[in-house]
Amino acid sequence: MAQTGYVLTLERVAEILDEDLELIETIVANDDNLSFGSIVCVEMAAGNDSFTALTADGVEELGQMLAGARSSQQDWNLFLADLGADPEVIARVNTKLAR
Repeated sequence: MAQTGYVLTLERVAEILDEDLELIETIVANDDNLSFGSIVCVEMAAGNDSFTALTADGVEELGQMLAGARSSQQDWNLFLADLGADPEVIARVNTKLAR
């Protein structure tokens, strides 16, 4: 694994992958979904705020995961069911055209 030089916010990851932000957040909420070190928690100095980000390797891995899940409608439905995503998120991502 290469050294991490930068991380991307989940909002930016959703833009890059053209995916629903809440779907990305649901996937990343379980750190077992991506390789160790792909998900990074960034803590801010003031107010104990933090946000989650992905390394470049994490973005690539996530993109491959989503592409594999979309290989068929049945695989996609199983993927979404296994995630336990909110029904509104599932409905929203299912309205997108097949890629």
